[in-house]
Parts: sequence; C-alpha cells; structure tokens
Amino acid sequence: MSDSLASLIERLEGPAEQGRFGRLRRGLEKEGLRVDPAGRIAQTPHPEAFGSKLTHPYITTDYSEALLEYITPVYSRPEDAQAFLADLHRFSYRHLDDELIWPGSMPSRLDGNASVTIADYGRSNVGTMKHVYRKGLDVRYGRIMQAIAGTHYNVSLPDELWTLLRELDGATDQAMADYRSGRYFGLIRNFRRHSWLLLYLFGASPALDRSFLDGREVPGHLQAHGRDTLVSPHATSLRMSDLGYQNKVQAQLKICFNSLSNYVGTLRHAISTPWPAYEAMGVRLDGEWRQLNANILQIENEYYSDIRPKRVMRHDETPSQALEARGVEYIEVRCLDLDPFLTLGIDASRMRFLDTFLMWCLLRESPWISDEECDRLDDNRQRVVERGRDPAMRLVHDGQRRSVADWGGEILAEMAGVAALLDRLEEGSPHAEALAALAPSLEDPSLTPSGQLLARLEERDEEFVEAMLALAREQGEQLRGEPMTPACEALFAEMAQTSRRQQRDIEAGDRQGFDEFLNDYFARAREPRVAPRRAGGGEA
Repeated sequence: MSDSLASLIERLEGPAEQGRFGRLRRGLEKEGLRVDPAGRIAQTPHPEAFGSKLTHPYITTDYSEALLEYITPVYSRPEDAQAFLADLHRFSYRHLDDELIWPGSMPSRLDGNASVTIADYGRSNVGTMKHVYRKGLDVRYGRIMQAIAGTHYNVSLPDELWTLLRELDGATDQAMADYRSGRYFGLIRNFRRHSWLLLYLFGASPALDRSFLDGREVPGHLQAHGRDTLVSPHATSLRMSDLGYQNKVQAQLKICFNSLSNYVGTLRHAISTPWPAYEAMGVRLDGEWRQLNANILQIENEYYSDIRPKRVMRHDETPSQALEARGVEYIEVRCLDLDPFLTLGIDASRMRFLDTFLMWCLLRESPWISDEECDRLDDNRQRVVERGRDPAMRLVHDGQRRSVADWGGEILAEMAGVAALLDRLEEGSPHAEALAALAPSLEDPSLTPSGQLLARLEERDEEFVEAMLALAREQGEQLRGEPMTPACEALFAEMAQTSRRQQRDIEAGDRQGFDEFLNDYFARAREPRVAPRRAGGGEA
C-alpha cells in the first residue's frame, strides 16, 4: 500500500470510530429479459399489472418491450436494496403467467432482429422521443445488441466523508460541489485503471446462443459447443466485448474522465456533431422517424461506458447540464454481468466488495490519464474480457507485464485496509469477509462465474439456452413461492395504477407537436448550465 493511502486511512479511522464517517448509499438497476417457457424472447407486451413503463419508478423496460428493468430506492444497507429487488421479482412472478425472467446477460434464443420488439412508451412527446431513440439504436447497431442485460450499481458517498476529506486535503476554500466532483472524477479514473478486476471476478457471459449472431460469420475467438451454443474458452464477459456494448464510432471520443468540464464538453460535442454514416441512414424516411438525429450520439445516454458520473436531473435538464450546474452526486457502475447462479443476479456480499473497491478507488492517488494510458487501459480491459481466465494472459502495469493473480492480489491487499475502515461502522466484518470470499478466484479461474458457467455446460453437455432455462425455472419457482413484504406488495399495486394515471396526464398535457418538442429539447441541450460557486461553502 502506498504511504499516502495508508496515511489517509489512518487519519480516517478516528472519525469512523466516532460515527463521523457516514455510510455509503446505493441503489440497483437490474435488467432481465422476459422469455416464454421454451426459452425464446417474449413477444407479449409489458404486463398491464406492472403499470406504465414510462412513469413507474421501480418497474420499467430498457430497450426492448421484453427487457424488464428493476430500479430500487437508495439504501444505506446492501441487504435492504437486495430485499427490495427481491420483492420486485416476487411481484413480477405473480403476474407473468408462464413466462420467466432470463438469468443471464447474453440473451435467450432469438428469431432475428425483428424478434426484439422496441418498447412503446405511449403517445406523449417524451414517450415518442424514448421510442424514436430506440429506433435509432436499431438502425445504428441493430436490435439484438439491445437484448443484452446487466446490473447497474449506483453509489453515493456520505456528506460527512466529503467534509472530512476536504478538511484533510486543506481544501476548505473550495466550493464543496467542485471539490466533490473533482474527487469523484479521481475515483472514476482509478476505476478505469482497475475495472478489469471486476470484469474478471464478476464476468459471467463466456457463452451465447448461436441465434445472437443472426446469421453473421462466427468470430474466430468463439468455438462451437453442441449444436446451438458458442463459447469463448477463456472469456469472462462477452457482454463487454466487441459483440456487446462497444461502439467504434464512440471510441473516437476519447473520454478519459480527467475533469468535469472535459467530460461535459465532449458529450455536448458528440450530441451536436453529425456522423456521415448516420446521415446516410436518414433521420426521417417517408415522414417516419428513424432516429432522433444523425449525430455521433442521439442523446447523451447513448454513450457506452463502464462507469458514469451522475446527478439527479431536473425536468428541463440533460444529464450533463445537471452535472455542470450542481456537480457530481453519485457514480453508476455499468460493467456488471448478471450472475446466473444468483437468484437476483447479485448479492449483498458482492455489493460490499464493490463498495470497498470504489472507496479504495476514491482514497488512493489518481493522476490524470494521458491518451497513451487511456489506450493501454482499454487494451487491459479487452484482454480480460476475451482471455481473463487464461493463465498465460498478461496485463500491462507501469511498463511491466503482470498476471491477474499477481496484480489482483496486490489490489486486494490494499483494499483490506479500506475494508477494515468500512467495517468500523458494522457489526462484525462483512467487507473483509466479502474480500476473503472472492480472493481464491484470483488463483483459481474456475471459481469465477464465467468459469462456473463453462464448467456446467461442459460437465452436463448442456446447450447455453438449456442451462439458462433450467436456472430460470428454478429461480422462478423459488420466487413464486416466497412471501412478499406486505408493504411492498401494496406499494407496487398502487404504483401500477398511479403510473398509468401519470402517463395519461402527460399525454393530455402536451401542447406542442413532436417536431417542435424535439427542436426545443436539442436547443436547450446545447446550452451551458454552469452555476456560480461560493468559495468555502456549498453550492450557490
């Protein structure tokens, strides 16, 4: 451990003992594809009992009509977020008839691009915009990529901790919003340097159904397993590979998170700059919208990244305008596969590992990332995605070639001090236990979720769809049989009705045509929203 990190942890121990440290807060966004009893993507509409996917705060869809997305409130205990997510699943299974929730990140059996139905959000301007945006994703990347699922982990650090860190850094003359944003961007840079570790430990998508390729040539790194399954023998996460959420057009943006202003400026440039290939596709064809515009990004949400700085938006803001006006509020980790062997795709122990990892990323030194380092980090991530469980694979670190076990062991050793700090707020040592539970995977790749999934396919001679469908049935039976928290059951039933009423109100309240609405939206999106800061205080 570096002297600066060890010193900072030591200085934080006293405040943690005194209860001045505060607790991390987190929320989950978990996707899951609805499938029919045979393991094919569902063709049915979003269940009526779930309410409006436009306005429901907890149950919506991501891209496809079949891709459920569950959103939890923010909790200070991982177990509470887990419990709410479980109740969302239990509620769903009471209204899914014979359908199941697919437990894997790579999708179920598909029947071509058209089998992935684009979600319909109603006839309001905002609902139409969401639908047209997804049509744009179809013409740019195809719908099949949009059937991939994952978990997003949203974390904010406690106000008490920011106050302590600003004092320890001697930065009390800096506005808190600016200080907090700068430190969050330091966390993000360290995350990008070391996110390969999460891809190795949590990657769970080394296999896919052949239908995912939709007739395309099989890439060289994929091998046949049985009749319908393709596997990458040493891969950890095909979801995060070139087959999944990667985009060569966006790669030229070179966002390395060195500052808030650079990040916002790059996104604003991307949503304002036409891209020739997208222009050739056309924005409207015979009067029908094909995409929102022909720019590098239609909207900021189209930017794919394994982590994002976030801020709750007001009604008249884009994500970057909210950040620009009031600074970073929390971060969103986006590189997590669903673990098909866990009923909810994630558990409290892994959340505590993530909390420890993110706190370690915050507390250690984090210099700016050069373009050269940015490329090297991308190379490391790609190596782990494609060959992470290959004992011969090496990562590049400070000019040296290092194994996953060697470098990962060093990281976990440093994280142990952070875990001990976080455990001062707990009964027992759940953060240290979370690290200990995953440490053996560094030396034994077969213990990782990707290793376990491939082992199951090989040992049982199972197809990918066959294995996932068996797990989906087991998990569905379990969740259907479990009681719900009565308060949550009543809340979800009420929210279904309330969300439908809210959608009707939005539709009735529209006073603009869609063309005018969209023009106004993009005119506002290009406006800077920098707010003045009060030196030494909070936000203006």
